[in-house]
Amino acid sequence: MSQQHTAAPVPTRAPAPTPARPAAAPRDWWRDAVIYQIYPRSFADSDGDGMGDLEGARTRLPYLRDLGVDAVWLSPFYASPQADAGYDVADYRAVDPVFGTLADADALIRDAHGLGLRVIVDLVPNHSSDRHEWFRRALAEGPGSPCRDRYHFRPGKGPRGELPPNDWESVFGGPAWTRVTEPDGTPGEWYLHLFAPEQPDFNWEHPAVGDEFRSVLRFWLDRGVDGFRVDVAHGMVKAEGLPDLESGEQLKLLGSGVMPFFDQDGVHAIYRQWRLILGEYPGERIFVAEAWTPTVERTARYVRPDELHQAFNFQYLTTHWDAAELRSVIDRTLDAMRPVGAPATWVLSNHDVTRHATRFANPPGLGTQIRLAGDRGTGLRRARAATLLMLALPGSAYVYQGEELGLPDVVDLPDAVRQDPAYFRGDGQDGFRDGCRVPLPWTRGGTSYGFGGGGSWLPQPEGWGALSVEAQTGVPGSTLELYRAALAARRAHPDLGAGNAVQWLPAPEGVLALRRGRFVCTANTTREPVVLPTPGRLLLSSADTATEGPETVLPPDATLWWDAP
Repeated sequence: MSQQHTAAPVPTRAPAPTPARPAAAPRDWWRDAVIYQIYPRSFADSDGDGMGDLEGARTRLPYLRDLGVDAVWLSPFYASPQADAGYDVADYRAVDPVFGTLADADALIRDAHGLGLRVIVDLVPNHSSDRHEWFRRALAEGPGSPCRDRYHFRPGKGPRGELPPNDWESVFGGPAWTRVTEPDGTPGEWYLHLFAPEQPDFNWEHPAVGDEFRSVLRFWLDRGVDGFRVDVAHGMVKAEGLPDLESGEQLKLLGSGVMPFFDQDGVHAIYRQWRLILGEYPGERIFVAEAWTPTVERTARYVRPDELHQAFNFQYLTTHWDAAELRSVIDRTLDAMRPVGAPATWVLSNHDVTRHATRFANPPGLGTQIRLAGDRGTGLRRARAATLLMLALPGSAYVYQGEELGLPDVVDLPDAVRQDPAYFRGDGQDGFRDGCRVPLPWTRGGTSYGFGGGGSWLPQPEGWGALSVEAQTGVPGSTLELYRAALAARRAHPDLGAGNAVQWLPAPEGVLALRRGRFVCTANTTREPVVLPTPGRLLLSSADTATEGPETVLPPDATLWWDAP
């Protein structure tokens, strides 16, 4: 048996009594939940191999309970060759040894429930790994294999089939098709992969695919998970005949309209079937869609009453730190979700985009994968302010691991250590997702700043310890304590959490002021202080502020919360 190394302990404070939420039916838990994303390989390492794992995550669950979140969402930990950080799944019912065992998964779910936390796991139904048993059989059995029908195999164009079957491009760059060598050694058919070549797309027109995923859902529901985040929920179904897009620079068109491979109407029939399965289980299990759609109105179609429960609000994530833009996307989101009865969701960062503390440190227009550090002070101020604004809005919020520490992206990783597959393919995503995936700092010093006992799979920058949980715990004004205070206040205040509307109050240009019952939020997105009438008793501020009787100075890039009868 190999020696086990436990991650360094982190000082914890005794948690304050958690204020009870206003009474609500159990089915409503997800309508105002704050859900924390764990990227397992970068959260905590229990065995000293430099890679985070499920046991490491399990040991840190009390930290998340004390932070004040309601649920955790874990990125994939399934058996995988790790060509795309686990989003290339070889076995949907097994845990990859790098992350542990099924017993570790069971223990994590059990301990989370014991702490009052729910557990959401990733589901990757658009594609499998090229090491999946079905795909390996498809290659070995050759043309006409029943397993090839479970993917998108096609003969190529041209006199010798040397050209791809259509003009679709991979999101990671290059053609969305790869030609295989047949068992007899000759060049053969092509298969579709909208992402890396190691991620062949399933053919959801084949009944075996639907049968398999309904079985996978039940496998994990039987183990106690509380829901699934559906990866590429807008994919899966392709337009009949796989027609050419007949456009160059296709990646620039993503999100601009319905594509023949994304956001096809057929996906909704799949989700209506899945919703029936959840109805067989107690405890109000949920689905969350990762659906990149052209508009929030298109996103709302995924969360109709008989489909999924929530969908990530990517329109909000990509909005600049600008009052007019933010107000517009907030209004459009609430207006789109209200008719279908689904909660709005709000998210600022995740494992695929540059952390918002760095995005907001740079000028607008650079996209969601940024190579520049920008002005760290500005970025952190805006990130803190944006968090309070997000948590003030009606609906559910998502927090990506480390944003509660104010972590920036690591923008200067050496090329030799990068692992994002998009980085190694031309004309695709920028490939700088590694910067937001650098393992967390838990302690001021020590091996990998408390992440584990044997270094970290991506190098952590010098100074990472100053941002650690240990360094910020109990420090007034730290970003960690701001998050703890905000989540406690959000839970305690009767007018925060679930809802479907805000009342906008008069405010100067560049300032947002919204009311929800007796709660008021004021956010200054400008670089200058603004004087406002004091609306009530100050609850929380993202920055130092002073109230002066009937007037308050709202600092630049700051958000304040008020109790305002």
